[in-house]
Amino acid sequence: MTVSEMMNIGLMQGFAGLSLFAVLLLMGLGLAIIFGQMGVINMAHGEFMTIGAYTIYLGSTLTATHAPQWTPYYFPVAIVAAFFIAFAAGWLVEWGLIRHLYKRPLDTLLATWGISLAMQQSFRSFIGPKEVSPTLPDWLLGSWAPAEGLDIPINGMFVLALTAVVTAGVLIALHKSRWGLRVRATVSNRVMANSIGIDTKKTDRLTFAIGCGIAGIAGAAFTTIGSTGPTSGSLYIVDAFLVVTFGGAASLLGTVVSAFGIAQTQSITEFFLAGSMAKVITLSMIVLILMIRPQGLFASKVRR
Repeated sequence: MTVSEMMNIGLMQGFAGLSLFAVLLLMGLGLAIIFGQMGVINMAHGEFMTIGAYTIYLGSTLTATHAPQWTPYYFPVAIVAAFFIAFAAGWLVEWGLIRHLYKRPLDTLLATWGISLAMQQSFRSFIGPKEVSPTLPDWLLGSWAPAEGLDIPINGMFVLALTAVVTAGVLIALHKSRWGLRVRATVSNRVMANSIGIDTKKTDRLTFAIGCGIAGIAGAAFTTIGSTGPTSGSLYIVDAFLVVTFGGAASLLGTVVSAFGIAQTQSITEFFLAGSMAKVITLSMIVLILMIRPQGLFASKVRR
């Protein structure tokens, strides 16, 4: 094998890692908002991702059945729908359960784990136990070949662009919008935020719902690289928590950096080793780094 071929393989494997990075980052962003900003351990976060993935699948099915001429255009609309459906589901979960469990992290863990199991069973009952895949529009298929022997999938580039837009939107919203100001004030000092007229309960509910909506977008991105089943989201929940913990629970920049590092390490090691061994090596490296720096890569500077 020539040096050029080795470089092309390395670049394609690295780009495969970028596709995983995109999904992990979108999952991690939602968790960073819910876990890092609110202290809620949401074990059902993967199921909100699955809601987004199933929304894309149902949008594909309905379009193919009732309006096949719209097949090239349904995907962006379905992504927006995935966000709002997961957002609405998150709003209901926060209103019905989570709002009673703040400051009780173990209780939120157990309660959301129960919600996770219930949602998985609902997916099996109403959609089916088998994995499904949407029919992607033609413009998402194929690859781009910038050089001979180097093929970069178009769907991967689209997912990266989508992730960049969502990440930039979250960062701008947290630092420039009224919602972001209220979130930061609530995280800094909840009692003081209440005293100056901020409705912290409403802020908590909106924040939880936005985090779930971002998970829905992660599910939409996931459909471009894998099939969806009732337990698809649960396969990513551990990695998503690792991303948030490794990067620093209250740091969105840390979430971006840790998602990139974990995805690339796992993708590159999978090329040389078995998938399970690659996972072990990745986890071992994270554990060693956290032993040295338990607060994560980017520690929070918020005063408690």
